[in-house]
Amino acid sequence: MFRPLELYVGLKYTRAKRRNHFISFISSISMGGIALAVMLLITVLSVMNGFEAELRDRILGMASHVEISSSRNALQDWSELKTQVNERLPDVNGAAPYISGEGMLRSGRNMSGTLIRGVLPAQETEVSDVADHMVAGSFDSLEAGEYRIVIGAELAALLGVGVGDKVDLMIPKANITPAGIVPRFRRFTVGGVFKVGMYEYDRGMVMIHMEDAATLYHMGEGVTGLRLHLTDMFDAPDVTRQLEATLDPGKRVSDWTRQHANFFQAIATEKTVMFIILSLIIAVAAFNIVSMLVMVVTDKQGDIAILRTLGLTPRSVMAIFMVQGSLIGVIGTVLGVALGVLLSINIEHIVPMLESLLNTDLLSADVYYISQLKAELHQTDVLRIAALSLVLSFLSTLYPAWRAARVQPAEALRYE
Repeated sequence: MFRPLELYVGLKYTRAKRRNHFISFISSISMGGIALAVMLLITVLSVMNGFEAELRDRILGMASHVEISSSRNALQDWSELKTQVNERLPDVNGAAPYISGEGMLRSGRNMSGTLIRGVLPAQETEVSDVADHMVAGSFDSLEAGEYRIVIGAELAALLGVGVGDKVDLMIPKANITPAGIVPRFRRFTVGGVFKVGMYEYDRGMVMIHMEDAATLYHMGEGVTGLRLHLTDMFDAPDVTRQLEATLDPGKRVSDWTRQHANFFQAIATEKTVMFIILSLIIAVAAFNIVSMLVMVVTDKQGDIAILRTLGLTPRSVMAIFMVQGSLIGVIGTVLGVALGVLLSINIEHIVPMLESLLNTDLLSADVYYISQLKAELHQTDVLRIAALSLVLSFLSTLYPAWRAARVQPAEALRYE
Protein backbone atom coordinates (compact mmCIF):
# COMPACT_ATOMS: atom_id res chain seq x y z
CA MET A 1 0.00 0.00 0.00
CA PHE A 2 1.19 3.52 -0.81
CA ARG A 3 2.70 5.31 2.17
CA PRO A 4 2.18 7.81 3.57
CA LEU A 5 -1.59 7.77 3.21
CA GLU A 6 -1.97 11.53 3.67
CA LEU A 7 0.28 12.24 0.70
CA TYR A 8 -1.54 9.73 -1.47
CA VAL A 9 -5.01 11.13 -0.73
CA GLY A 10 -3.80 14.74 -1.03
CA LEU A 11 -2.27 14.09 -4.46
CA LYS A 12 -5.40 12.21 -5.53
CA TYR A 13 -7.61 15.17 -4.59
CA THR A 14 -5.28 17.46 -6.56
CA ARG A 15 -5.40 15.31 -9.71
CA ALA A 16 -9.10 14.47 -9.52
CA LYS A 17 -11.64 16.29 -11.69
CA ARG A 18 -13.72 18.23 -9.21
CA ARG A 19 -17.46 18.47 -9.40
CA ASN A 20 -17.18 22.20 -8.69
CA HIS A 21 -15.39 23.76 -11.65
CA PHE A 22 -15.19 27.07 -9.83
CA ILE A 23 -12.81 25.46 -7.32
CA SER A 24 -10.59 24.31 -10.19
CA PHE A 25 -10.64 27.83 -11.58
CA ILE A 26 -9.62 29.37 -8.23
CA SER A 27 -6.88 26.74 -7.91
CA SER A 28 -5.50 27.63 -11.34
CA ILE A 29 -5.68 31.36 -10.56
CA SER A 30 -3.77 30.81 -7.32
CA MET A 31 -1.07 28.82 -9.06
CA GLY A 32 -0.77 31.32 -11.88
CA GLY A 33 -0.74 34.26 -9.46
CA ILE A 34 2.13 32.79 -7.47
CA ALA A 35 4.09 32.04 -10.65
CA LEU A 36 3.52 35.57 -11.99
CA ALA A 37 4.45 37.23 -8.69
CA VAL A 38 7.64 35.18 -8.31
CA MET A 39 8.61 35.89 -11.92
CA LEU A 40 8.06 39.65 -11.50
CA LEU A 41 9.98 39.81 -8.23
CA ILE A 42 12.98 37.94 -9.64
CA THR A 43 13.00 40.07 -12.79
CA VAL A 44 12.63 43.41 -11.00
CA LEU A 45 15.38 42.66 -8.48
CA SER A 46 17.67 41.42 -11.27
CA VAL A 47 17.10 44.63 -13.25
CA MET A 48 17.78 46.74 -10.16
CA ASN A 49 20.96 44.76 -9.51
CA GLY A 50 22.05 45.43 -13.07
CA PHE A 51 21.16 49.12 -12.72
CA GLU A 52 23.20 49.39 -9.51
CA ALA A 53 26.19 47.59 -11.06
CA GLU A 54 26.07 49.79 -14.16
CA LEU A 55 25.95 52.99 -12.12
CA ARG A 56 28.72 51.77 -9.85
CA ASP A 57 30.94 50.96 -12.82
CA ARG A 58 30.28 54.36 -14.41
CA ILE A 59 30.90 56.25 -11.19
CA LEU A 60 34.08 54.34 -10.41
CA GLY A 61 35.18 54.80 -14.00
CA MET A 62 35.83 58.43 -13.00
CA ALA A 63 36.06 58.33 -9.22
CA SER A 64 38.80 56.40 -7.45
CA HIS A 65 38.49 53.35 -5.24
CA VAL A 66 40.63 54.96 -2.52
CA GLU A 67 41.97 58.52 -2.12
CA ILE A 68 44.83 59.72 0.03
CA SER A 69 45.01 63.46 0.71
CA SER A 70 46.59 65.78 3.22
CA SER A 71 44.74 67.31 6.12
CA ARG A 72 46.77 70.44 5.36
CA ASN A 73 46.83 72.44 2.13
CA ALA A 74 48.60 70.04 -0.21
CA LEU A 75 50.19 66.61 -0.41
CA GLN A 76 53.88 67.27 -1.01
CA ASP A 77 55.42 63.78 -0.87
CA TRP A 78 53.04 62.10 -3.32
CA SER A 79 55.77 60.37 -5.36
CA GLU A 80 57.32 58.76 -2.29
CA LEU A 81 53.86 57.89 -0.97
CA LYS A 82 52.92 56.22 -4.25
CA THR A 83 56.02 54.01 -4.09
CA GLN A 84 55.30 53.15 -0.47
CA VAL A 85 51.67 52.18 -1.21
CA ASN A 86 52.61 50.02 -4.20
CA GLU A 87 55.19 48.14 -2.13
CA ARG A 88 53.02 47.55 0.94
CA LEU A 89 49.61 46.87 -0.60
CA PRO A 90 49.48 44.17 -3.30
CA ASP A 91 45.76 44.93 -3.81
CA VAL A 92 46.67 48.27 -5.39
CA ASN A 93 47.17 47.92 -9.15
CA GLY A 94 47.22 51.61 -10.05
CA ALA A 95 47.96 55.00 -8.46
CA ALA A 96 47.88 58.54 -9.85
CA PRO A 97 48.21 62.04 -8.36
CA TYR A 98 45.69 64.77 -9.07
CA ILE A 99 44.97 68.42 -8.41
CA SER A 100 41.36 69.32 -7.82
CA GLY A 101 39.66 72.69 -7.94
CA GLU A 102 36.69 74.70 -9.07
CA GLY A 103 36.42 77.17 -11.88
CA MET A 104 34.30 78.68 -14.58
CA LEU A 105 34.50 78.07 -18.30
CA ARG A 106 33.58 80.71 -20.85
CA SER A 107 33.18 80.53 -24.58
CA GLY A 108 31.76 83.64 -26.14
CA ARG A 109 28.66 84.49 -24.13
CA ASN A 110 28.24 80.99 -22.75
CA MET A 111 29.50 80.35 -19.25
CA SER A 112 29.32 77.45 -16.82
CA GLY A 113 30.83 76.44 -13.52
CA THR A 114 32.87 73.26 -13.49
CA LEU A 115 35.12 71.01 -11.45
CA ILE A 116 38.73 70.97 -12.58
CA ARG A 117 40.97 67.94 -12.29
CA GLY A 118 44.65 68.23 -13.07
CA VAL A 119 46.08 64.83 -14.07
CA LEU A 120 49.10 63.11 -15.53
CA PRO A 121 47.62 61.38 -18.62
CA ALA A 122 50.00 58.41 -18.53
CA GLN A 123 49.15 57.65 -14.90
CA GLU A 124 45.48 58.65 -14.98
CA THR A 125 44.65 55.71 -17.22
CA GLU A 126 45.65 53.42 -14.33
CA VAL A 127 42.85 54.70 -12.08
CA SER A 128 40.07 55.80 -14.47
CA ASP A 129 38.73 54.82 -17.88
CA VAL A 130 38.02 58.31 -19.21
CA ALA A 131 40.48 57.68 -22.05
CA ASP A 132 38.22 54.83 -23.22
CA HIS A 133 35.20 57.15 -23.45
CA MET A 134 36.58 59.84 -25.73
CA VAL A 135 34.06 60.81 -28.43
CA ALA A 136 36.33 63.40 -30.04
CA GLY A 137 39.99 64.29 -29.85
CA SER A 138 42.45 62.44 -27.66
CA PHE A 139 43.12 62.19 -23.95
CA ASP A 140 46.84 62.14 -24.70
CA SER A 141 46.55 65.66 -26.09
CA LEU A 142 47.05 66.91 -22.52
CA GLU A 143 50.68 68.04 -22.44
CA ALA A 144 52.46 70.18 -19.89
CA GLY A 145 52.66 73.82 -20.90
CA GLU A 146 50.37 73.42 -23.93
CA TYR A 147 47.26 74.40 -21.95
CA ARG A 148 44.87 71.97 -23.51
CA ILE A 149 41.67 70.81 -21.88
CA VAL A 150 39.51 67.68 -22.08
CA ILE A 151 35.85 68.46 -21.53
CA GLY A 152 32.63 66.50 -20.93
CA ALA A 153 30.21 66.08 -23.84
CA GLU A 154 27.28 67.82 -22.09
CA LEU A 155 29.43 70.76 -21.06
CA ALA A 156 30.89 71.01 -24.58
CA ALA A 157 27.36 71.11 -26.02
CA LEU A 158 26.33 73.81 -23.54
CA LEU A 159 29.32 75.98 -24.40
CA GLY A 160 29.06 75.17 -28.11
CA VAL A 161 32.70 74.11 -28.46
CA GLY A 162 34.54 71.22 -30.03
CA VAL A 163 38.08 69.98 -30.53
CA GLY A 164 40.38 72.86 -31.44
CA ASP A 165 38.13 75.63 -30.05
CA LYS A 166 39.30 78.07 -27.39
CA VAL A 167 37.77 78.39 -23.93
CA ASP A 168 38.63 80.69 -21.05
CA LEU A 169 39.08 79.03 -17.66
CA MET A 170 38.69 81.26 -14.61
CA ILE A 171 39.42 80.09 -11.08
CA PRO A 172 38.37 81.62 -7.73
CA LYS A 173 41.83 82.99 -7.00
CA ALA A 174 42.90 86.53 -7.69
CA ASN A 175 45.96 88.18 -9.22
CA ILE A 176 47.10 91.53 -7.86
CA THR A 177 47.92 93.90 -10.74
CA PRO A 178 48.46 97.67 -11.10
CA ALA A 179 44.82 97.80 -12.22
CA GLY A 180 43.69 96.13 -9.00
CA ILE A 181 42.63 92.61 -8.08
CA VAL A 182 41.49 90.63 -11.07
CA PRO A 183 40.35 86.99 -11.33
CA ARG A 184 42.95 84.49 -12.44
CA PHE A 185 42.19 82.97 -15.81
CA ARG A 186 43.87 81.23 -18.71
CA ARG A 187 42.83 80.45 -22.26
CA PHE A 188 42.80 76.72 -23.09
CA THR A 189 42.41 74.78 -26.32
CA VAL A 190 39.90 71.94 -26.34
CA GLY A 191 41.94 68.79 -26.96
CA GLY A 192 39.21 66.20 -26.49
CA VAL A 193 35.61 65.50 -25.52
CA PHE A 194 34.57 62.55 -23.32
CA LYS A 195 31.22 60.99 -22.50
CA VAL A 196 31.12 58.49 -19.64
CA GLY A 197 27.33 58.38 -19.40
CA MET A 198 27.03 60.12 -16.02
CA TYR A 199 25.57 63.61 -16.10
CA GLU A 200 27.59 64.60 -13.04
CA TYR A 201 30.83 64.17 -15.00
CA ASP A 202 29.73 64.84 -18.58
CA ARG A 203 28.24 68.17 -17.53
CA GLY A 204 30.41 69.28 -14.66
CA MET A 205 34.04 68.17 -15.07
CA VAL A 206 37.06 69.09 -17.16
CA MET A 207 40.60 67.74 -17.14
CA ILE A 208 43.87 69.53 -17.73
CA HIS A 209 47.50 68.54 -17.33
CA MET A 210 48.61 68.48 -13.69
CA GLU A 211 51.51 70.87 -14.29
CA ASP A 212 49.14 73.40 -15.88
CA ALA A 213 46.82 73.03 -12.87
CA ALA A 214 49.76 73.50 -10.49
CA THR A 215 50.65 76.73 -12.32
CA LEU A 216 47.09 78.04 -12.10
CA TYR A 217 46.64 77.19 -8.43
CA HIS A 218 50.24 77.96 -7.40
CA MET A 219 50.60 74.44 -5.98
CA GLY A 220 54.33 74.07 -6.67
CA GLU A 221 55.30 70.41 -6.27
CA GLY A 222 52.24 69.60 -4.18
CA VAL A 223 49.03 67.89 -5.27
CA THR A 224 45.54 67.59 -3.85
CA GLY A 225 45.84 63.85 -3.35
CA LEU A 226 46.72 60.41 -4.63
CA ARG A 227 44.06 58.22 -6.24
CA LEU A 228 44.31 54.42 -5.95
CA HIS A 229 42.76 51.69 -8.08
CA LEU A 230 42.29 48.25 -6.51
CA THR A 231 42.13 44.78 -8.00
CA ASP A 232 38.81 44.28 -6.21
CA MET A 233 36.80 47.44 -5.54
CA PHE A 234 35.02 45.80 -2.61
CA ASP A 235 38.33 45.59 -0.74
CA ALA A 236 38.36 49.39 -0.48
CA PRO A 237 37.20 49.56 3.19
CA ASP A 238 39.89 47.08 4.27
CA VAL A 239 42.60 48.93 2.33
CA THR A 240 41.42 52.21 3.85
CA ARG A 241 41.74 50.83 7.37
CA GLN A 242 45.23 49.51 6.61
CA LEU A 243 46.33 52.89 5.28
CA GLU A 244 44.85 54.77 8.23
CA ALA A 245 46.80 52.50 10.58
CA THR A 246 50.14 52.90 8.78
CA LEU A 247 50.16 56.48 7.45
CA ASP A 248 51.00 59.47 9.63
CA PRO A 249 48.13 61.49 11.15
CA GLY A 250 48.59 64.25 8.61
CA LYS A 251 47.18 62.01 5.86
CA ARG A 252 43.46 61.59 5.25
CA VAL A 253 42.16 58.40 3.59
CA SER A 254 38.74 57.89 2.04
CA ASP A 255 37.17 55.29 -0.25
CA TRP A 256 34.25 55.08 -2.66
CA THR A 257 31.95 53.43 -0.12
CA ARG A 258 32.22 56.55 2.04
CA GLN A 259 32.14 59.14 -0.71
CA HIS A 260 29.02 57.71 -2.37
CA ALA A 261 27.47 56.08 0.70
CA ASN A 262 24.18 58.00 0.48
CA PHE A 263 23.72 57.21 -3.19
CA PHE A 264 24.21 53.46 -2.88
CA GLN A 265 22.24 53.40 0.37
CA ALA A 266 19.33 54.98 -1.49
CA ILE A 267 19.49 52.25 -4.14
CA ALA A 268 19.62 49.55 -1.46
CA THR A 269 16.59 51.09 0.27
CA GLU A 270 14.70 51.21 -3.01
CA LYS A 271 15.48 47.53 -3.64
CA THR A 272 14.19 46.64 -0.16
CA VAL A 273 10.97 48.60 -0.69
CA MET A 274 10.41 46.98 -4.09
CA PHE A 275 10.97 43.56 -2.55
CA ILE A 276 8.36 44.25 0.14
CA ILE A 277 5.81 45.65 -2.31
CA LEU A 278 6.15 42.82 -4.81
CA SER A 279 6.14 40.28 -1.98
CA LEU A 280 2.59 41.41 -1.24
CA ILE A 281 1.61 40.12 -4.69
CA ILE A 282 2.91 36.69 -3.68
CA ALA A 283 0.96 37.00 -0.43
CA VAL A 284 -2.28 37.82 -2.26
CA ALA A 285 -1.79 34.89 -4.64
CA ALA A 286 -0.95 32.57 -1.75
CA PHE A 287 -4.00 33.66 0.22
CA ASN A 288 -6.16 32.60 -2.72
CA ILE A 289 -5.19 29.09 -1.66
CA VAL A 290 -7.13 29.72 1.56
CA SER A 291 -10.40 30.38 -0.25
CA MET A 292 -9.84 27.48 -2.63
CA LEU A 293 -9.14 24.99 0.19
CA VAL A 294 -12.08 26.22 2.26
CA MET A 295 -14.35 25.44 -0.68
CA VAL A 296 -12.66 22.06 -1.15
CA VAL A 297 -13.20 21.23 2.52
CA THR A 298 -16.88 22.13 2.21
CA ASP A 299 -17.17 20.06 -0.97
CA LYS A 300 -15.38 17.05 0.56
CA GLN A 301 -17.08 16.90 3.94
CA GLY A 302 -18.64 13.55 3.10
CA ASP A 303 -15.27 12.09 2.13
CA ILE A 304 -13.70 13.49 5.28
CA ALA A 305 -16.41 11.90 7.42
CA ILE A 306 -15.95 8.50 5.80
CA LEU A 307 -12.18 8.67 6.27
CA ARG A 308 -12.67 9.61 9.92
CA THR A 309 -15.02 6.64 10.50
CA LEU A 310 -12.36 4.38 8.98
CA GLY A 311 -9.95 5.51 11.66
CA LEU A 312 -8.13 8.50 10.08
CA THR A 313 -7.00 10.94 12.77
CA PRO A 314 -7.67 14.71 12.68
CA ARG A 315 -3.93 15.27 12.23
CA SER A 316 -3.94 13.07 9.11
CA VAL A 317 -6.94 14.98 7.74
CA MET A 318 -5.00 18.22 8.21
CA ALA A 319 -2.02 16.72 6.41
CA ILE A 320 -4.17 15.75 3.38
CA PHE A 321 -5.30 19.33 2.72
CA MET A 322 -1.92 20.80 3.57
CA VAL A 323 -0.42 18.54 0.89
CA GLN A 324 -3.01 19.71 -1.62
CA GLY A 325 -2.48 23.43 -0.93
CA SER A 326 1.29 23.17 -0.66
CA LEU A 327 1.47 21.41 -4.03
CA ILE A 328 -0.18 24.40 -5.67
CA GLY A 329 2.42 26.67 -4.05
CA VAL A 330 5.31 24.42 -5.11
CA ILE A 331 4.17 24.22 -8.74
CA GLY A 332 3.53 27.98 -8.87
CA THR A 333 6.92 28.74 -7.31
CA VAL A 334 8.82 26.42 -9.66
CA LEU A 335 7.09 27.93 -12.70
CA GLY A 336 7.73 31.46 -11.42
CA VAL A 337 11.41 30.81 -10.74
CA ALA A 338 11.90 29.24 -14.19
CA LEU A 339 10.14 32.12 -15.97
CA GLY A 340 11.87 34.77 -13.84
CA VAL A 341 15.35 33.38 -14.46
CA LEU A 342 14.61 33.00 -18.18
CA LEU A 343 13.28 36.56 -18.43
CA SER A 344 16.17 38.04 -16.46
CA ILE A 345 18.79 36.31 -18.59
CA ASN A 346 17.18 37.50 -21.84
CA ILE A 347 15.99 40.96 -20.77
CA GLU A 348 18.70 42.66 -22.85
CA HIS A 349 17.29 41.01 -25.99
CA ILE A 350 13.60 41.30 -25.07
CA VAL A 351 13.61 45.09 -24.61
CA PRO A 352 14.99 45.81 -28.14
CA MET A 353 12.36 43.43 -29.54
CA LEU A 354 9.61 45.34 -27.74
CA GLU A 355 11.03 48.66 -28.93
CA SER A 356 11.04 47.38 -32.50
CA LEU A 357 7.52 45.98 -32.15
CA LEU A 358 6.10 49.15 -30.60
CA ASN A 359 8.25 51.43 -32.77
CA THR A 360 9.38 53.48 -29.79
CA ASP A 361 12.35 53.90 -27.46
CA LEU A 362 11.47 52.66 -23.99
CA LEU A 363 14.75 54.02 -22.63
CA SER A 364 15.60 56.92 -24.90
CA ALA A 365 19.26 57.95 -24.82
CA ASP A 366 18.12 61.60 -24.95
CA VAL A 367 16.37 61.19 -21.60
CA TYR A 368 18.11 58.35 -19.78
CA TYR A 369 21.87 58.07 -19.40
CA ILE A 370 21.51 54.33 -19.02
CA SER A 371 19.67 53.57 -22.25
CA GLN A 372 20.12 49.80 -22.12
CA LEU A 373 18.23 47.68 -19.63
CA LYS A 374 20.57 45.15 -18.06
CA ALA A 375 19.90 42.48 -15.47
CA GLU A 376 22.24 40.90 -12.96
CA LEU A 377 20.81 37.68 -11.54
CA HIS A 378 21.88 36.81 -7.99
CA GLN A 379 21.41 33.28 -6.70
CA THR A 380 20.65 34.56 -3.20
CA ASP A 381 17.75 36.65 -4.50
CA VAL A 382 16.25 33.66 -6.32
CA LEU A 383 16.54 31.42 -3.25
CA ARG A 384 15.09 34.08 -0.97
CA ILE A 385 12.10 34.70 -3.24
CA ALA A 386 11.44 30.98 -3.71
CA ALA A 387 11.61 30.39 0.06
CA LEU A 388 9.22 33.27 0.72
CA SER A 389 6.73 31.92 -1.80
CA LEU A 390 6.86 28.39 -0.38
CA VAL A 391 6.48 29.60 3.21
CA LEU A 392 3.47 31.79 2.39
CA SER A 393 1.89 28.96 0.43
CA PHE A 394 2.38 26.57 3.35
CA LEU A 395 0.96 29.03 5.88
CA SER A 396 -2.09 29.53 3.68
CA THR A 397 -3.02 25.85 4.08
CA LEU A 398 -3.11 25.84 7.89
CA TYR A 399 -6.54 27.36 8.50
CA PRO A 400 -8.47 25.33 5.87
CA ALA A 401 -6.71 22.13 7.00
CA TRP A 402 -7.60 22.92 10.61
CA ARG A 403 -11.24 23.36 9.61
CA ALA A 404 -11.16 20.03 7.79
CA ALA A 405 -9.81 18.31 10.91
CA ARG A 406 -12.73 19.67 12.96
CA VAL A 407 -15.39 18.13 10.69
CA GLN A 408 -17.60 15.82 12.78
CA PRO A 409 -18.47 12.57 10.92
CA ALA A 410 -22.01 12.36 12.37
CA GLU A 411 -22.86 15.92 11.36
CA ALA A 412 -21.34 15.54 7.88
CA LEU A 413 -23.18 12.26 7.14
CA ARG A 414 -26.55 13.27 8.59
CA TYR A 415 -28.00 14.35 5.25
CA GLU A 416 -25.99 12.02 3.00
